[in-house]
Amino acid sequence: MERFPSSGGRLVLRELEDDDVSAVHGVYGSEAATEHLSFPPRSLDEVRGIVERSIVSARAVPREEYALGVVEQATGVLVGFGRLAVDPHQQRAATVGFALRPESWGAGYGRETVGLLLALAFGELGLHRVWAARAPLNTASARTLLAAGFVEEGRIRGHVHVRGAWRDSITYGILREEWEALRGITPR
Repeated sequence: MERFPSSGGRLVLRELEDDDVSAVHGVYGSEAATEHLSFPPRSLDEVRGIVERSIVSARAVPREEYALGVVEQATGVLVGFGRLAVDPHQQRAATVGFALRPESWGAGYGRETVGLLLALAFGELGLHRVWAARAPLNTASARTLLAAGFVEEGRIRGHVHVRGAWRDSITYGILREEWEALRGITPR
């Protein structure tokens, strides 16, 4: 099972496995965890399909999606799901997203998860730009993205149709040189 670089913090990103369906359902099946996502809670069968597709995408060449488990290093417990999707139309750019089990909220895991995804994007993959979007009412995500170094870039109106209505998205972006500056890395 591949693990991705860790900042030495409490979490690690790793490839999903078949045994992760129940744990991922704890995120994607939760009304609270999906309240601000672009889809309603998923059934166990839908989550099984997500995990299966994630496992298949991990073997793709070239790889365009990193759908990963967010795991507590000390316990091995999967507490969330992180996704980095490389844009095949924009060289060296990707979008990032994450969701955590409600039981793990308020512990700083969101910021740590985003930090790990950015380390993968900029450190391992050598990307130039990463962007993210959030629901306008998801203020916790706004704080997390800003704390990780993202810059708010704008609003996409009527972007997502979820729970019977169109919803806007607030977009954020971070460039490699901004991430490096925050980490004290000398630009290449």
